[in-house]
Amino acid sequence: MSLLKIGVIGCGSIAKNRHLPEYKMNQSAEIIAVCDIVEERAQELADLYGAKAYTDFIELLNNPTIDAVSICTPNYLHAPMTIAALEAGKHVLCEKPMATSREEAEKMIAAANKAGKKLMIAHNQRFVDSHQIAKELIASGEIGKVYSFRSAFGHAGPESWSADGKDSWFFKKDQAFIGAMGDLGVHKTDLLRYLFGEEFVEVAAFVKSSAKENSDVDDNATFILQTESGIIGTLAASWAYVKEDNSTIIYGEKAVLRLEDDPEFSLVIQRANGQVENLRLGNIQSNESGGQYDTQVISQFINSINEDTEPLINGLEGMKSLNVILGALESSETKKIVRL
Repeated sequence: MSLLKIGVIGCGSIAKNRHLPEYKMNQSAEIIAVCDIVEERAQELADLYGAKAYTDFIELLNNPTIDAVSICTPNYLHAPMTIAALEAGKHVLCEKPMATSREEAEKMIAAANKAGKKLMIAHNQRFVDSHQIAKELIASGEIGKVYSFRSAFGHAGPESWSADGKDSWFFKKDQAFIGAMGDLGVHKTDLLRYLFGEEFVEVAAFVKSSAKENSDVDDNATFILQTESGIIGTLAASWAYVKEDNSTIIYGEKAVLRLEDDPEFSLVIQRANGQVENLRLGNIQSNESGGQYDTQVISQFINSINEDTEPLINGLEGMKSLNVILGALESSETKKIVRL
């Protein structure tokens, strides 16, 4: 089987720390092209991976040998670049949030269908060990009826993570569209949908921009959510936590599941009969965990191409997770509960 030829568009931190290293680790992929409007940034990574550097993504897409691309650019470019790549006959792995509107997301899905190419959105939380075990426990009925949940994803902000620091596009509404909600909150909406196996139908939200200077996007947001079967709970997304929180707690009839909530144990199962199980499963994929690891996003994407299967997080799944965030934004603006 020949290696899939890969191009990466956008050479910021997510490409440098996640996409490129994971493509390099994958024995079915070969990185042959990278692109960034900052020529030095593109050339540095091109030299590191033995690839060709581009500053124009259209030129990269015109390379007929490239099979698939990662879109690792600011949020407002996700849709136009993804659509252009699909129309150029490339499979696409797009960073989250996939788009800045439902209309954009629908156009991306339509472009993938028309081109007959794979479109996957880079939500990695489904692949965390504790999350996968929790999904099995919920689906099997072992924790009984699920009543409620609370989930949080927060850290000190993208200035310590982004290639441009405090001047990053993350803080600019015309490029980012939304802040912590899109950067972190959408990860948890995707995770919760995956864990429960059902959709959210209502959302109410408070969305604030209070922690970051020189920013015109949200840095703290809290949602109240309800699923179609009546599970209710809260989701918090923040760029103002001095210590990262990436936890989810599920309150069920027969047990409480604490996911990535304990500093030592990845999953804690507290049963109604008093029994407690502590599972040590390794670090969650986070900005603080460091080191080299496989988030499975790249391997899942590569496998879906080679095996001609639908990606686990396809465009439709990405859009459903985005829709919760868009509903939360509407709720904050209208001061009303929004029906999704």
